Amino acid sequence: MADGSKRLFAVANTGSDAQLRYRFLPTTTLPPDLPDGPVPIADMANAFGVTHRTLHFYEEKRLLSADRIGLMRVYGQEDIHRMAVINTCRETGMPIAVIQELMEELSRSGTQEESERTFRNALLVRKRELTAEMSTLHRQIQQVNDLLEDEEEADVPLFGDSEEKASLTDEEKQCLELMAEGYSTQRLARALDLKHEETVALEAELIRKFNANNRFQAVAKAVLLGIVQT
Repeated sequence: MADGSKRLFAVANTGSDAQLRYRFLPTTTLPPDLPDGPVPIADMANAFGVTHRTLHFYEEKRLLSADRIGLMRVYGQEDIHRMAVINTCRETGMPIAVIQELMEELSRSGTQEESERTFRNALLVRKRELTAEMSTLHRQIQQVNDLLEDEEEADVPLFGDSEEKASLTDEEKQCLELMAEGYSTQRLARALDLKHEETVALEAELIRKFNANNRFQAVAKAVLLGIVQT
Protein backbone atom coordinates (compact mmCIF):
# COMPACT_ATOMS: atom_id res chain seq x y z
CA MET A 1 0.00 0.00 0.00
CA ALA A 2 1.89 2.99 -1.27
CA ASP A 3 0.15 5.79 0.55
CA GLY A 4 -2.75 6.78 2.79
CA SER A 5 -4.83 8.35 0.02
CA LYS A 6 -8.48 7.58 -0.52
CA ARG A 7 -9.15 4.69 -2.84
CA LEU A 8 -11.98 2.47 -3.99
CA PHE A 9 -12.03 -1.12 -2.87
CA ALA A 10 -13.92 -4.02 -4.43
CA VAL A 11 -13.57 -7.66 -3.43
CA ALA A 12 -13.86 -10.42 -5.94
CA ASN A 13 -16.24 -13.32 -5.26
CA THR A 14 -13.46 -15.76 -4.43
CA GLY A 15 -11.75 -16.96 -1.30
CA SER A 16 -13.05 -17.03 2.26
CA ASP A 17 -16.57 -16.30 3.50
CA ALA A 18 -15.37 -12.89 4.71
CA GLN A 19 -14.30 -12.03 1.16
CA LEU A 20 -17.60 -13.27 -0.27
CA ARG A 21 -19.55 -11.06 2.09
CA TYR A 22 -18.18 -7.71 0.88
CA ARG A 23 -18.04 -7.02 -2.83
CA PHE A 24 -17.80 -3.23 -2.45
CA LEU A 25 -16.75 -0.95 0.39
CA PRO A 26 -16.98 2.87 0.44
CA THR A 27 -14.07 5.15 -0.29
CA THR A 28 -11.99 5.44 2.85
CA THR A 29 -8.71 6.89 4.05
CA LEU A 30 -6.15 4.13 4.49
CA PRO A 31 -3.15 4.28 6.83
CA PRO A 32 0.16 4.75 5.05
CA ASP A 33 3.03 2.28 4.90
CA LEU A 34 1.04 -0.93 5.39
CA PRO A 35 2.24 -3.90 3.31
CA ASP A 36 0.17 -5.37 0.49
CA GLY A 37 0.20 -8.80 2.11
CA PRO A 38 -1.14 -10.03 5.46
CA VAL A 39 -0.75 -7.45 8.25
CA PRO A 40 0.20 -8.63 11.77
CA ILE A 41 -2.13 -7.54 14.57
CA ALA A 42 0.53 -5.26 16.11
CA ASP A 43 0.93 -3.34 12.84
CA MET A 44 -2.83 -3.21 12.37
CA ALA A 45 -3.33 -1.77 15.86
CA ASN A 46 -0.57 0.82 15.42
CA ALA A 47 -1.81 1.89 11.99
CA PHE A 48 -5.30 2.68 13.28
CA GLY A 49 -4.32 3.86 16.76
CA VAL A 50 -6.26 1.15 18.60
CA THR A 51 -5.38 -1.64 21.02
CA HIS A 52 -5.18 -5.37 20.38
CA ARG A 53 -8.21 -5.71 22.62
CA THR A 54 -10.21 -3.39 20.36
CA LEU A 55 -9.40 -5.53 17.32
CA HIS A 56 -10.41 -8.66 19.24
CA PHE A 57 -13.67 -6.92 20.18
CA TYR A 58 -14.40 -6.12 16.53
CA GLU A 59 -13.77 -9.77 15.68
CA GLU A 60 -16.20 -10.85 18.39
CA LYS A 61 -18.79 -8.52 16.84
CA ARG A 62 -18.08 -10.11 13.44
CA LEU A 63 -16.88 -6.80 12.03
CA LEU A 64 -13.39 -8.16 11.30
CA SER A 65 -11.90 -11.59 10.75
CA ALA A 66 -8.30 -12.56 11.39
CA ASP A 67 -6.26 -15.41 9.92
CA ARG A 68 -3.19 -16.98 11.45
CA ILE A 69 0.33 -17.50 10.27
CA GLY A 70 1.64 -19.87 12.89
CA LEU A 71 0.72 -18.26 16.22
CA MET A 72 0.49 -14.76 14.78
CA ARG A 73 -2.88 -13.17 14.01
CA VAL A 74 -2.89 -11.38 10.65
CA TYR A 75 -5.40 -9.36 8.66
CA GLY A 76 -5.96 -9.32 4.93
CA GLN A 77 -6.51 -6.37 2.63
CA GLU A 78 -10.30 -6.49 2.90
CA ASP A 79 -10.07 -6.32 6.69
CA ILE A 80 -7.82 -3.25 6.40
CA HIS A 81 -10.51 -1.54 4.33
CA ARG A 82 -13.25 -2.71 6.66
CA MET A 83 -11.28 -1.39 9.61
CA ALA A 84 -10.90 1.97 7.86
CA VAL A 85 -14.69 2.21 7.54
CA ILE A 86 -15.23 1.07 11.14
CA ASN A 87 -12.60 3.47 12.46
CA THR A 88 -14.19 6.39 10.61
CA CYS A 89 -17.56 5.51 12.12
CA ARG A 90 -16.13 5.19 15.62
CA GLU A 91 -14.41 8.58 15.29
CA THR A 92 -17.85 10.11 14.78
CA GLY A 93 -19.09 8.43 17.95
CA MET A 94 -21.32 6.00 16.07
CA PRO A 95 -22.43 3.13 18.38
CA ILE A 96 -21.17 -0.38 17.64
CA ALA A 97 -24.71 -1.67 17.06
CA VAL A 98 -25.24 1.00 14.39
CA ILE A 99 -21.91 0.14 12.77
CA GLN A 100 -22.92 -3.52 12.67
CA GLU A 101 -26.14 -2.60 10.89
CA LEU A 102 -24.23 -0.36 8.48
CA MET A 103 -21.70 -3.07 7.63
CA GLU A 104 -24.49 -5.56 7.02
CA GLU A 105 -26.13 -3.09 4.66
CA LEU A 106 -22.81 -2.46 2.91
CA SER A 107 -22.40 -6.20 2.40
CA ARG A 108 -25.53 -6.12 0.25
CA SER A 109 -24.24 -3.33 -2.00
CA GLY A 110 -24.31 -4.40 -5.62
CA THR A 111 -22.23 -1.49 -6.94
CA GLN A 112 -19.57 0.90 -5.70
CA GLU A 113 -22.04 3.76 -6.10
CA GLU A 114 -24.58 2.02 -3.87
CA SER A 115 -21.90 1.42 -1.24
CA GLU A 116 -20.87 5.09 -1.28
CA ARG A 117 -24.51 6.21 -1.02
CA THR A 118 -25.20 3.90 1.92
CA PHE A 119 -22.15 5.18 3.78
CA ARG A 120 -22.97 8.82 3.09
CA ASN A 121 -26.53 8.36 4.34
CA ALA A 122 -25.23 6.84 7.57
CA LEU A 123 -22.92 9.82 8.09
CA LEU A 124 -25.77 12.26 7.43
CA VAL A 125 -27.87 10.52 10.07
CA ARG A 126 -24.99 10.76 12.54
CA LYS A 127 -24.54 14.45 11.73
CA ARG A 128 -28.20 15.10 12.56
CA GLU A 129 -27.80 13.19 15.82
CA LEU A 130 -24.74 15.24 16.82
CA THR A 131 -26.51 18.48 15.93
CA ALA A 132 -29.42 17.46 18.16
CA GLU A 133 -27.03 16.60 20.99
CA MET A 134 -25.37 20.01 20.70
CA SER A 135 -28.77 21.71 20.80
CA THR A 136 -29.59 19.76 23.95
CA LEU A 137 -26.29 20.80 25.53
CA HIS A 138 -26.96 24.46 24.75
CA ARG A 139 -30.42 24.20 26.30
CA GLN A 140 -29.16 22.44 29.43
CA ILE A 141 -26.38 25.00 29.89
CA GLN A 142 -28.92 27.79 29.64
CA GLN A 143 -31.10 26.07 32.23
CA VAL A 144 -28.14 25.78 34.60
CA ASN A 145 -27.26 29.45 34.12
CA ASP A 146 -30.88 30.42 34.82
CA LEU A 147 -30.81 28.45 38.06
CA LEU A 148 -27.55 29.93 39.30
CA GLU A 149 -28.24 32.68 41.81
CA ASP A 150 -24.68 33.95 42.06
CA GLU A 151 -23.93 36.16 39.06
CA GLU A 152 -20.19 35.67 39.39
CA GLU A 153 -20.64 31.91 39.42
CA ALA A 154 -22.71 32.12 36.26
CA ASP A 155 -19.85 33.90 34.52
CA VAL A 156 -17.39 31.08 35.16
CA PRO A 157 -16.11 29.66 31.84
CA LEU A 158 -18.14 26.64 30.81
CA PHE A 159 -15.20 24.42 29.96
CA GLY A 160 -11.66 24.38 31.23
CA ASP A 161 -9.59 27.44 32.00
CA SER A 162 -10.05 30.64 30.00
CA GLU A 163 -6.25 30.87 29.81
CA GLU A 164 -6.26 27.61 27.84
CA LYS A 165 -8.57 29.20 25.28
CA ALA A 166 -6.16 32.07 24.79
CA SER A 167 -3.18 29.69 24.64
CA LEU A 168 -4.33 27.81 21.55
CA THR A 169 -1.81 28.00 18.74
CA ASP A 170 -2.78 28.67 15.13
CA GLU A 171 -2.03 25.03 14.35
CA GLU A 172 -4.27 23.86 17.21
CA LYS A 173 -7.11 26.10 16.04
CA GLN A 174 -6.75 24.81 12.49
CA CYS A 175 -6.70 21.26 13.80
CA LEU A 176 -9.92 21.89 15.78
CA GLU A 177 -11.65 23.31 12.71
CA LEU A 178 -10.72 20.25 10.64
CA MET A 179 -11.76 17.91 13.45
CA ALA A 180 -15.12 19.69 13.52
CA GLU A 181 -15.44 18.96 9.80
CA GLY A 182 -15.00 15.25 10.56
CA TYR A 183 -11.37 14.78 9.54
CA SER A 184 -9.86 11.53 10.76
CA THR A 185 -6.38 11.46 12.28
CA GLN A 186 -4.93 10.30 8.97
CA ARG A 187 -6.59 13.14 7.03
CA LEU A 188 -5.49 15.65 9.66
CA ALA A 189 -1.89 14.52 9.28
CA ARG A 190 -1.97 15.16 5.54
CA ALA A 191 -3.85 18.47 5.81
CA LEU A 192 -1.49 19.80 8.48
CA ASP A 193 1.60 18.23 6.87
CA LEU A 194 2.44 16.34 10.05
CA LYS A 195 3.61 12.83 10.82
CA HIS A 196 0.98 10.45 12.21
CA GLU A 197 2.50 10.45 15.70
CA GLU A 198 2.71 14.26 15.69
CA THR A 199 -0.98 14.48 14.81
CA VAL A 200 -1.90 12.05 17.58
CA ALA A 201 0.07 14.18 20.05
CA LEU A 202 -1.64 17.35 18.79
CA GLU A 203 -5.09 15.82 19.26
CA ALA A 204 -4.12 14.62 22.75
CA GLU A 205 -2.99 18.13 23.70
CA LEU A 206 -6.29 19.62 22.51
CA ILE A 207 -8.23 17.03 24.50
CA ARG A 208 -6.17 17.96 27.57
CA LYS A 209 -6.63 21.70 27.09
CA PHE A 210 -10.39 21.35 26.88
CA ASN A 211 -10.50 18.95 29.81
CA ALA A 212 -12.29 16.49 27.53
CA ASN A 213 -12.48 12.72 27.42
CA ASN A 214 -12.06 12.39 23.65
CA ARG A 215 -11.65 14.37 20.43
CA PHE A 216 -15.39 14.72 19.88
CA GLN A 217 -15.98 16.21 23.31
CA ALA A 218 -13.10 18.62 22.73
CA VAL A 219 -14.68 19.78 19.46
CA ALA A 220 -18.10 20.16 21.11
CA LYS A 221 -16.61 22.32 23.84
CA ALA A 222 -14.71 24.40 21.29
CA VAL A 223 -17.96 25.00 19.40
CA LEU A 224 -19.82 26.02 22.57
CA LEU A 225 -17.00 28.40 23.46
CA GLY A 226 -17.20 29.97 20.01
CA ILE A 227 -13.67 28.94 19.07
CA VAL A 228 -14.92 26.79 16.21
CA GLN A 229 -17.85 27.77 14.02
CA THR A 230 -20.26 25.13 12.70
